[in-house]
Amino acid sequence: MSALTLTALSGTMVAQAERAPRTHLVCHDVRVKHIDSSDKHRVAGTAIGAVAGGLVGHQIGGGKGKTLATVGGAVAGGVVGNKVQKSHQNRHATYTMERRCHEERG
Repeated sequence: MSALTLTALSGTMVAQAERAPRTHLVCHDVRVKHIDSSDKHRVAGTAIGAVAGGLVGHQIGGGKGKTLATVGGAVAGGVVGNKVQKSHQNRHATYTMERRCHEERG
């Protein structure tokens, strides 16, 4: 009687294993960029550009227009400084290929 129970239990386990979703490993080669800079967020370029833009903007206009020109110059200078530093970092970046894998059900 215990052999029959064991067989029935074994048959149930096999049936469950056959219905379990199958997974397979999918891998892709991915190009990874390495920025050779401690200032990855380009804070220095943004700050220097903002100061320079603010100084240039301050030279323009008078009264409230001077304040508006200073703020506008600082914002524009910050954007330009950020883009200049990004371009510099991209020219000096290194790239490697890495294999990334994940499981997919199917």
